[in-house]
Amino acid sequence: MLNDKLTLLTWREGTAFVFQKDDWGEMSQFNYSTEGWGLTTDGNALIMSDGSNTLYWLDPKSGLVIKEIHVTLDGNPMSNLNELEYINGNILANVYMTDLILRIDPGSGEVLTQIDLSGLEPEANKAILGEVLNGIAWDKETGRLFVTGKNWDVLYEIKLIPAD
Repeated sequence: MLNDKLTLLTWREGTAFVFQKDDWGEMSQFNYSTEGWGLTTDGNALIMSDGSNTLYWLDPKSGLVIKEIHVTLDGNPMSNLNELEYINGNILANVYMTDLILRIDPGSGEVLTQIDLSGLEPEANKAILGEVLNGIAWDKETGRLFVTGKNWDVLYEIKLIPAD
């Protein structure tokens, strides 16, 4: 949600749909040249992931790329970036097919923290390929952070506590 407009990505079709918040009527569309895996906003631009180690800043009106960064951990590319959430000046991104969420500096692309959420996946989902950690939501008003996964029947509220 940016400027009272909700933008939704298609995974493989390269089309984004923009809806008006008041009546959810479709306002516009734009195309992008990669896959749409995750989307968040810093309050000015849309930030998109495509499963690679690149994050793209998109102009919310045109969909054109205005900035991109490459996410690295100790100089090594971190690919499979998926679901995104912009929180207090940092980007959280889950790494698809893992139990990791990365806290990323949006200026440099450097991974600041690895958050290991091993043990949260419901037993019923473990045997099904792809039903992994895949959802991050931030309630800015209350400071609450939620995570879930593909086809999970649970939503977890988590609190991040700095390690010693």
